[in-house]
Order: sequence, then C-alpha cells, then structure tokens
Amino acid sequence: MNDFISLNHGSGGKLTHELIEKVFVKRFAMSEPLTDSFIIKESGSTLALTTDSYVVDPLFFPGGNIGKLAICGTINDLAVSGADPRYIAVSFIIEEGFPMDDLVLIADSMAEEAAKAGVKIVTGDTKVVDKGKCDKLFITTSGIGFLNSEIENISTGKRIKPGDKLIINGPLGNHAIAILGARNNMAFRTTVTSDCSSLNHLIRKVLQNCKEILFMRDVTRGGLATVLNELAGMIRCGIIVNEATIPVDEQVRGLCEMLGFDPLFLANEGKVLMVASAGEENKVLEILRSDPLGRYSEVIGEIITDKKELVVLNTSAGGKRIIDMPAGIQLPRIC
Repeated sequence: MNDFISLNHGSGGKLTHELIEKVFVKRFAMSEPLTDSFIIKESGSTLALTTDSYVVDPLFFPGGNIGKLAICGTINDLAVSGADPRYIAVSFIIEEGFPMDDLVLIADSMAEEAAKAGVKIVTGDTKVVDKGKCDKLFITTSGIGFLNSEIENISTGKRIKPGDKLIINGPLGNHAIAILGARNNMAFRTTVTSDCSSLNHLIRKVLQNCKEILFMRDVTRGGLATVLNELAGMIRCGIIVNEATIPVDEQVRGLCEMLGFDPLFLANEGKVLMVASAGEENKVLEILRSDPLGRYSEVIGEIITDKKELVVLNTSAGGKRIIDMPAGIQLPRIC
C-alpha cells in the first residue's frame, strides 16, 4: 500500500477499494460484502443506513449543485438497497468568506429535492473554518430508510445466477462531462447536463411491479466498469456486456473520443444498474421507460458462468475486450 494518500484513492476504483479494505474494514470490523447501505434489524423493523460526503468542483454545474447532489446521492444509496428513504442529516463545512447568497441557493435546492423525493431533512451540523482551510464548501449527509425484509439482501446479489439480465436506466457519462465543461480552466464548453436525480420513485415503481429484481447499484464514481467488476466479484460469476446497447448520448460520446475518456469509467448521478431474472427484462424495461428517468433504459448484458469473474465487452467492431476496474482517477472531484 502507498505511503501517502493520492487523488487516485478517491477515484472509486482499485485504489479506493484497497484503501477501504486495508485501512477501514478490518479496523472497524465491517461485514462483507460492502454495500451502499448498512441493514439494521431492530425491534421488528428493518432499516437501511448510509452516509456520504460531497466535495464537487465546481459547486454549481449544469443540472444541479453540490446541495442537490448530496440529497440525490444519499437517496439513491438507500433506494438501490431496496429501502424507502425517509430522513436525512446534513453537515456543512464552510470556508470563511463563502458568499451567503450561494449558501442560500444550495440550501434551497436541497430542500426542494428532498421535498420532491418525499424525504425530510431533520438534523445536521455547521462548521466554519479559516479561509484556505477547505475549498469553499464540503457537505456530508447521512440517510435512513425503511426496508421490506423480503428484499433486504437485494444489494448483495445473492439470488443472481447465469442468464440473468443487466439493465441500465439511461445514458452514461453526462454528470462527469457536465462537471468538466463547467470548470473555468477548460478550453471548451458543452451543453451536456448532469443526470443528477433522485431515483427512489422510479426504483419503487419497479420493485412494486416486478418481484424478480435481484440486484441494484447506483453508478457513480468509477462508472459502470467499477460496478460491474464489483458485482462479478460478489457473485463469483462472469459478466458480458454489449457495447452496441450501452446508451451514451452522442455529444458525450464525441467529447469522450476527443478527450480520450471511456464512458464506461465516467461518473453518473442518476443511473442505476439492475439485474433481473431471465425472461423478466422486457417487463422491467416497460416499467422503466414509462418514467422520464428511465425513458432510455436498455438491456446491456447478462451474467455468465466464468470462474475468473471477468467482465467482457462485446465491442461494436465485433471484437471482445476485458473491462477492468479503473486503477486511477479520470476526473477529480466530480461528486
């Protein structure tokens, strides 16, 4: 393990996983597999608990800001665990000199997003630090949701088997490209808007109408490639995905080709990967596509028998390539 922390440790890829495994998991006695939320069973109730921090740069970007991002991210971590998000706690670390008007805009967007999702912001904390001691504003959120015990293991993928189908609810990479285009030091501008959205209503609609959803994970840092590799390791099977069916907006695809990025490794803030039992994929697609946040959903691949636990991409050119978890960071501070 490295002697010092680098930006690559925050990528969501291999170094992030190494940091978590070698520093935190054994010291905190965390149970594996690690998922987006911890499931609590107490006094006849089943709860999901999650926490996250947000340090995005810039704070305001097309489609949202750090406040909306924090609420959406917490809600989505609970929702993909099968929970109904209910309560959020928020902590602010604010740099001295931060504009009050900007803080009000951010707080307003948080309140608006929480209300739209049916979630209450109920407690929090505020710290102000000397100028130069943090970069403008950092936000930490924690969330609690209630969980139906019948689906409490959905985030572990225990029921997945070869032949089951992988589904994504829309185009990849929009958030990362929107953040990149909003940075003042970039030599280009883009009309791409972040997909930053709360997915709990969409996910609830799917779960209420289809009992064969076997796994869910929101696709954030590290992109789809990271989630697929995590899943393959969890279930000890291989995964095959088809490049031709993975949705990517044309402008995002063009910028990725120009800048040397791969959409499979780019961050998203409104995308969920679902695994559905074979034969149920069309039903799931119909439900997803009836909602604006799932209009461009696609089946992108399936689970296969493979003891090497590889993720293989069928390329549009007719070849195959292995998709590994990213080793480092493509874009810093995207969430």
